[in-house]
Amino acid sequence: SKNHSTLCSSFKVNCSKPDQPSLLAALRPVFDLRAIRPVMNQTTHTTITMYFTLYGILGVVCSWWTNEFTRWDPVQCGMSNISVPKENIWLPDIVINEFMEENKAPSVPYIYLYSDGRVHDALPLRVVSSCNLDIYAFPFDIQNCSLTFNSYIYYSIELNIILGRDTELMTTFSKDVMTTMGEWALVDITAQKIEKNDKLGLYPDMLAFYIRVQRRSIMYVVTLLLPSCFLITLDLFSFLLPPESTDRSSFKMTIIFGYTVFLLIMNDLLPITGNTIPLINVFFSLCLVLMVASLLETIFITNILINSSDFSPVPRWIRILVLNFLGCLVCMPRRREKPKGSGTEALTELKSLSRVLQAVRCEIEQQQKGQQSSEEWIQVGFIIDRLLFGLYIVFISVSFITIIILWVISCSQ
Repeated sequence: SKNHSTLCSSFKVNCSKPDQPSLLAALRPVFDLRAIRPVMNQTTHTTITMYFTLYGILGVVCSWWTNEFTRWDPVQCGMSNISVPKENIWLPDIVINEFMEENKAPSVPYIYLYSDGRVHDALPLRVVSSCNLDIYAFPFDIQNCSLTFNSYIYYSIELNIILGRDTELMTTFSKDVMTTMGEWALVDITAQKIEKNDKLGLYPDMLAFYIRVQRRSIMYVVTLLLPSCFLITLDLFSFLLPPESTDRSSFKMTIIFGYTVFLLIMNDLLPITGNTIPLINVFFSLCLVLMVASLLETIFITNILINSSDFSPVPRWIRILVLNFLGCLVCMPRRREKPKGSGTEALTELKSLSRVLQAVRCEIEQQQKGQQSSEEWIQVGFIIDRLLFGLYIVFISVSFITIIILWVISCSQ
């Protein structure tokens, strides 16, 4: 109102009055005006200058603004600044939109007043905020969390919020004073003024800070990735065991059982929220699939080698494809039978001696054919085993290299 404007324009802190021997006593009339925004003309906007320092789970938000009611002559009053209780002065209603819980940091009951009207307030905050996590590159992920400061009551035409310190300086100072060495490491802090397309200014002014933090991945590498790599390497070297023995399949089943128990124990370390499936989950699933495929291959080869004598003769297409072509490809050429001169002579003598021994000779030839068929099936089993071993190595190498490349690309974005 006009009377209020006249009263405010004529108001000035004066320390020279006999009944006001101190600056604090001279400020008492100002304390009575703490309910209104401290401007001489209510059409004048109040500018809040803000910055903060991140100490870990606790941050300190510093803000400055001008109180037009608290100006005095520092020479006349004998001091250029004074601390007063917060409840005696007007405070802006600045809040953080992302707050999820009540601030549990210790409160600071005082603020500083300066002779030129500036007001300095420092408020420690323990922020529990909402943050949209991108866990695709876990445990090498970088998260971007935002803190948006604005007023609930005042519009932008009444209260402006501006950045009070360079963001690079804020980042450097926060890294220097960081006291919490936990799971996250600070990368940088950036700020952005959020503008809205409203010429009348009937919206709250907003200043957003973006805090980028990187997960410390060494613990997850040691407890999750390295054991998985060791077990898949052990499964790979199990191919060196003789395939005709059941020890190989028993060894592989033991590895699968141990890896399953390992995943159940370490499940609590994996993230359970997010919009995408983490690459590390794909890595674990791939390792388990490879181990199971390796066990199935071992069961198949062992069945061929042990039951080869019960099989019918090797078909011609298998003999050409496996024994001739794939055998040369995996450096296991087809075994050539050595001529048995003594056997031929014995058969010749048997033919000349008696027809009675003709039946014996036929039976011997049938046994030789069966033995030859069994040896061919054993050779087929060894060739397929070596071929699948090579394909196993290639698939593991390509899969792991692909996952590593995706991890590197995700971390660099």
